[in-house]
Amino acid sequence: DRRTMMRVLLVASLAVAAGAFSPSSFVGLRGSSAAVAASKGGLAGRGASLSGLRMQDLDAGNDLTAVGRRNLEDLEGKWSKIGVLGGSKGVGKEIVKRLSGMGVEVKALVRTEEAKKELEGMPGVSVVVGDALEATDVCSALNGCDAAISTLGGDQDSQKVDYTGNMNMIENAGIIGVTRMILVTSVGTGDSKDALPEPAYNAMEKFLTQKTKAENLLLKYYTNTDYTIIRPGGLKSEAATGKAILTEDKMAVGSVTREDVADLCIEALYSKTASQKVLTCVDPSQSDKEGPVPFAL
Repeated sequence: DRRTMMRVLLVASLAVAAGAFSPSSFVGLRGSSAAVAASKGGLAGRGASLSGLRMQDLDAGNDLTAVGRRNLEDLEGKWSKIGVLGGSKGVGKEIVKRLSGMGVEVKALVRTEEAKKELEGMPGVSVVVGDALEATDVCSALNGCDAAISTLGGDQDSQKVDYTGNMNMIENAGIIGVTRMILVTSVGTGDSKDALPEPAYNAMEKFLTQKTKAENLLLKYYTNTDYTIIRPGGLKSEAATGKAILTEDKMAVGSVTREDVADLCIEALYSKTASQKVLTCVDPSQSDKEGPVPFAL
């Protein structure tokens, strides 16, 4: 009704005025999405002055925000729906499979009707056909989700989805009501650049640069977000070994199966200790060198 929409617009205006979001974050956001964002209290702010900002702080006692009064400890292990970007292949597809097998409701963004048909054959999985380079498509895929995982990567329409697609998730997730985020990038991004031999880094530099930009956006401007960044080593399409680990060692490097990465992404999703951590994912059993110190989830 009119009163509800006025409250939604007021909160959005306050967030923009305070610098909590870039104005581009609201481009294409439908009224229904804005209402969901307001009702879930998903305000992931930019700037220390907005630390811990929630809708109940702006409008205490309002019924509109009742469903938004949820702390992380209340949600741990109880995500009602998880959005997966990049769920049509690779690590993303393995994540969708595993979440479906766990009985978790999943909403995936894919680019083709063929991929949609395949994923919708899995229990509890709904699919949005769209383009991660379009903010409105990402918003549609994440609308109704309270956690999100992105495994986006690769060339797409002459732009790098590694940055633009992930930017669309990072900038809009909090507005829509997503309260937990897993961003999957790669060894060689950010402060792990020196982990790769120079020839390997040079061969992947264009992709790694875009992934680094996505990481930096999250790390520098969305400091209140409940995120985990996971940097897998060289990916292998083999059965999981069950021996892969996450580590805070920025120089860790090696190979790891896509299935093992998917398993550890899901474990990290439900782990409080992984909140606001940047972790490398490798499999020490695939190397003859001594493995790095594992991170305890």
